Amino acid sequence: MQYNGIDFTTYLKNYPDKNGYFGKYGGAYIAEELQAAMKEITEAYYTICKSAKFISELRTIRRDFQGRPTPISHLERLSNSIGTGVQLYVKREDLNHSGAHKLNHCMGEALLAKYMGKKKVIAETGAGQHGVALATAAAYFGLECDIYMGSVDIKKQAPNVARMKILGANVVEVTEGLQTLKEAVDAAFAAYAREYKDAIYCIGSVLGPHPFPMMVRDFQSVIGIEAREQFLSMTGELPDAVVACVGGGSNAMGMFSGFLNDPVEIYGVEPLGRGPKLGDHAASLKYGEEGIMHGFNSIMLKDENGEPAPVYSVASGLDYPSSGPEHAFLHDLGRVKYDVVDDEETIDAFYALSRLEGIIPAIESSHAVAYGIKLAKTMGKGSVLINLSGRGDKDMDYVIEKYGIR
Repeated sequence: MQYNGIDFTTYLKNYPDKNGYFGKYGGAYIAEELQAAMKEITEAYYTICKSAKFISELRTIRRDFQGRPTPISHLERLSNSIGTGVQLYVKREDLNHSGAHKLNHCMGEALLAKYMGKKKVIAETGAGQHGVALATAAAYFGLECDIYMGSVDIKKQAPNVARMKILGANVVEVTEGLQTLKEAVDAAFAAYAREYKDAIYCIGSVLGPHPFPMMVRDFQSVIGIEAREQFLSMTGELPDAVVACVGGGSNAMGMFSGFLNDPVEIYGVEPLGRGPKLGDHAASLKYGEEGIMHGFNSIMLKDENGEPAPVYSVASGLDYPSSGPEHAFLHDLGRVKYDVVDDEETIDAFYALSRLEGIIPAIESSHAVAYGIKLAKTMGKGSVLINLSGRGDKDMDYVIEKYGIR
């Protein structure tokens, strides 16, 4: 399939290029003292990802520990409530062990750390799902684990903080700035700069310096590979549209990678939060501009000084002022359409899926569900496949306290 001059039959082999660029986005804008460490990770990954032993061990972990493949569920009652005849389906990453898609790349990154002889894994987390997943992987492989998390998110995501500690992780509270995901990434990078000889930084999304956007996408591509095969088996055809939420964008790239070469509409959903005013949302692809932060070039939200702007989302895992460089590339190409839903639409979808289908979604995933519902109302026929990136156990207390029972 050709799209705007890009051959998507070979896209995943050609992007990123050898320097980590998706077009003009990506790269590795890092301090000199970290360049050797990033080169070590890059060379190790390029070697190991072609190793039959590594691939076999990861496949065994996927099957016997993570419980993959995760199923696709047809949302019959929710589809009927819309009344257009369009059928909604969800890829159930909430049923992946630890409750979200994050374990897909965390087990891969921790296995890489083991092969490289590292003793510790370091990461940031917002909603806590990446932190829980990495703490799970560290326990599985017998590695030390430091998780950096903003004070605001620690309060919002208390259940996940408890899970990380039970799994043996050291949760480091970050009190600088807005005390959310950006500041947690800052702190984790600083820690890695001090400890890179004995540790590996396991970034939580398809962002950061090369090779992380590529590596996390590759580990997450299991979602799209499974989903495409499962949907064809269930229905005899491909979905008309695929939808996923986008903060940094790991769950979305995992899902999208399976369908980029197909005649399928693809939608990434960003958080509009309280509205379009700067500081009230985290919709970088819709409202941002090109900029460099955390070691990569992408589309980001900037303040009046050109620095990363303050952001907000009801979903802790989406409140980041940039997006993965591959999303910026696909946005500019037009192959993926990026749109927004606000907090109220998101919470309505959270309750709709819970009440009509018996599935309590993560607030992050609820953004995708909300958009899938909106999209179905505009379609006369067809099907929509939504990536349900995580379960909502972590969010229940916060939703009840802030929005009440609806």
